[in-house]
Amino acid sequence: MVKVKVRTGRGTGTIEVDVKDLQFSGDEFKKIQAARKKAAGDIMVSSGRGTSRRKLSEVPEPKSKPSSQGMTRITGRGTGSRKSKG
Repeated sequence: MVKVKVRTGRGTGTIEVDVKDLQFSGDEFKKIQAARKKAAGDIMVSSGRGTSRRKLSEVPEPKSKPSSQGMTRITGRGTGSRKSKG
């Protein structure tokens, strides 16, 4: 169990909530999201500020993140740089 702070009342208050698994991001969330999309089937969703509609099954799969290994990374306040390790 993990305690997570949740904002309440227009952002003016906080409460602590127990969470079993942190599945807000990463590979686990991508798997959950893919399962939800598959279960939804041909439901129509709005896109483009609500001006167009398309089937959820026609939405393209997300692309994988390219590796940044060997690229230059800026450090400090933009004054230094180094090669990225991974």
